[in-house]
Amino acid sequence: MDGIFLYARTWMAVGALTFCAAASAAESTGAYCETPAQCTNPMATNGMVTSSNYLATQAGLDVLRRGGNAVDAAIAVASTIAVVYPQMNTIGGDNFWLIYNARTKELRALNASGRAGENATIKFYRDKGLGTIPSRGYLSVNTVPGAVSGWSEAYRYAHETMRRSLPWKDLLRDAITYARDGFVVTPSVAKWEAVNVDVSDKVYRNLQQFEGFRRTFLRPDGSPYRVGDILKQPDLARSLTLIADNGADAFYKGEIAEKIVTELQANGGMLTRRDFAKHHADWVQPISVTYRGFQVYNFPPNTQGFASLEILNILNQYDVKSLGEGSADYYHLLVEATKQAFADRDKYLSDPDFVRIPLADLLSVRHAKAQAARIDMRKADNDVRPMDPKGDTVWFGVVDNDGNAASLIQSIYYDFGSGIVPAGTGVLLQNRGSFFSLDPNHVNHLAPNKRTFHTLNPAMLLKDGKPFLVYGTMGGEGQPQTQAAIVTRMVDFGMSPQDAINAPRWLYGRTWGVSSNDLKIESRVPATVADELKRRGHPVKVVEKFTDTMGHAGVIQVDASTGVLRGAADPRGDGLAAGY
Repeated sequence: MDGIFLYARTWMAVGALTFCAAASAAESTGAYCETPAQCTNPMATNGMVTSSNYLATQAGLDVLRRGGNAVDAAIAVASTIAVVYPQMNTIGGDNFWLIYNARTKELRALNASGRAGENATIKFYRDKGLGTIPSRGYLSVNTVPGAVSGWSEAYRYAHETMRRSLPWKDLLRDAITYARDGFVVTPSVAKWEAVNVDVSDKVYRNLQQFEGFRRTFLRPDGSPYRVGDILKQPDLARSLTLIADNGADAFYKGEIAEKIVTELQANGGMLTRRDFAKHHADWVQPISVTYRGFQVYNFPPNTQGFASLEILNILNQYDVKSLGEGSADYYHLLVEATKQAFADRDKYLSDPDFVRIPLADLLSVRHAKAQAARIDMRKADNDVRPMDPKGDTVWFGVVDNDGNAASLIQSIYYDFGSGIVPAGTGVLLQNRGSFFSLDPNHVNHLAPNKRTFHTLNPAMLLKDGKPFLVYGTMGGEGQPQTQAAIVTRMVDFGMSPQDAINAPRWLYGRTWGVSSNDLKIESRVPATVADELKRRGHPVKVVEKFTDTMGHAGVIQVDASTGVLRGAADPRGDGLAAGY
């Protein structure tokens, strides 16, 4: 794989490998393509990987070709993308897994999100005169990074239960190489570096104020890297090598934890060595609903996965196909269903170890019928307003030739997270815990050892007990909405994976830095549809025709009868779907 470097979104076959290249106009299959080849789906039978970065996808595909299972490949993708896509995720963040085991025929969910430290209290911040938790800097870091524990626990499970597995050390090889020798800066990395070097924005964007950020992500003259530059992260390479040699303990109980804690505490932070040492990922029960005869699975709290399922439950009460894909009725219904689901999410979502969340009721048909009855197809309900769960994230999926599948999402919350990179580690720390509330009456208030509200929710859709769709997206508020778009477009309207992802998307709610809950729709939506949505009372804001505000989605479709895998990656990012 080292000799293959391709950066496009169209496909052809060379030997046994399906990957990115040029395609002819005759290969067009979809209605939502800027060019005919955009809608061509890579197809394979031995394995498929999709992610929002082409180097990460190639790392995962290489593991599959060398005999690794889907979880092995997902770890290779996760570790690589944590190096080459640092604006969205790093090893200083969290992750959540859905894993389908073809041998045991079970679907398992792994929660690798970090808990708040033992000193992370409301009083800690109140004593500093703060009414909210800072969004950047040392005080925004109050949860232990969980990502590495997720890799470790997923690997242990797969190594013990799946037919074959590669050595742990081999899975981090590409990540170490790209950190040590560098990778070519993509448009996405360059864009977000430039955005975050803004001296006029002292609260959110001025990340060059932090020495570790400057040292790691800016050029020697203090300017952002540009597209085509080589970005090296030698400290991160050393940390990844320690993890490869010594497992997750190197991160949570060794010198990496020591260096992180030392710098945090020297700058007023609250995490301790004990917080790191006692951290662990947890296996939890996935949640599900039925949609058009398929079983749709998602992740339970502390994630918003139940909101994604509620939307589908509401849509089950309608004949979505009769509305017509891309019609004003279609967009209106999905937005109104989202509002109903978000009202429940904002009321209940937090750590289920600290609060009671009535999941059975929220996911019941009775509740879905009541929600559907509140929707007026003639008028937008503007009294239902979501919170502001920002987030920058990566989702990726893998299916191997045994039928094992992994749907995995990994994040550091804001772009470039806290902005803090402790000296000698290369580990950019997340600011996920800044979403905790300092109001003791709020469902998601801060408390020691508590996990915060997470937007991250990987998904799978099963048919006859086996994966049919492995899918997900980045994008905070947009995740449940884009998941609903993918499912309805593929299940109700029969679209291909790539056409479903390429189709115009929308986003109801705030994206961070924006104060209003508007309805962003891509400009490819016909003006007549946008005008009708405005007439119904939607605060429509037309945006770019392919904007990464909508997130970077991905899909792998599995045809159990033929063994054919069809993959798709999002043209809104630097992604690649590839199989062999």
